[in-house]
Amino acid sequence: MTRVWEELQFMKPGWTDLVEILIVAFLLYRILLVIQRTRAMQILLGLVLLAFLYGVSRLLDLILIRTLLEKFFQYGAIAALVVFQPELRAALARLGRSRMMRVFQHLEGSRVADEIVEAVQRLSRARIGAIIAVEQDVGLDEYSETGSTVDARVSAEMITTIFTPYSPLHDGAILISGDVIRTAGAILPLTQSSVSDRSLGTRHRAALGLSEETDAVVIVVSEETAQVSLALGGRLERDVDADRLRKVLAGALPLADAALAPAPAKP
Repeated sequence: MTRVWEELQFMKPGWTDLVEILIVAFLLYRILLVIQRTRAMQILLGLVLLAFLYGVSRLLDLILIRTLLEKFFQYGAIAALVVFQPELRAALARLGRSRMMRVFQHLEGSRVADEIVEAVQRLSRARIGAIIAVEQDVGLDEYSETGSTVDARVSAEMITTIFTPYSPLHDGAILISGDVIRTAGAILPLTQSSVSDRSLGTRHRAALGLSEETDAVVIVVSEETAQVSLALGGRLERDVDADRLRKVLAGALPLADAALAPAPAKP
């Protein structure tokens, strides 16, 4: 009896077991969030069904089915890397954008800020209208669906090319996530607040609308005045210079401090 009890001691949970369970549960939860409403979810359900069949084959001693499934699972890891490649990339990208990893992204964030500022200056000098939304903590996936996928590294050349007049994607906003231009030609929601300044066009109203619904940093270049504006937290700051814009984009200024202009009065 004593020997049996000693053999069952491994089932006694400790604090390390609780930590491991919480970590695994969190990772599974994050994985399910990434693959929900994608083809990966259907593939995962198929794998669960195969695992169930394997259990049944072992229980009923179905040698042929068990052998085939064992061979399948033997090479399943390699197959999963190929099949789930887009979802794995998305998961790693989200991990890279998490708060814990941002401390390691200062240099890359500075490079992205420099490229965006350079592009904005070029567009302003050429009097080319543009609207650029930079994702923060709140995702912009909902708005990405309204445009065309780009998935290109952020560069001043790419941004100015997208907004070149008569180009296929110039009419709309570009959405930037991390160091990647995710979408071009995106349609943003217009502000529902009353705007007293009649000189503000559709781009400014769209920038305000997105900044009211998310914490994105939205930059607008006016083709009429060549003026650069910054929408943040439902507020609009106009005539923003390059140095201030660079500091906001690089995270040197808190979002609350960057939005200095008074909020539009509601009716």
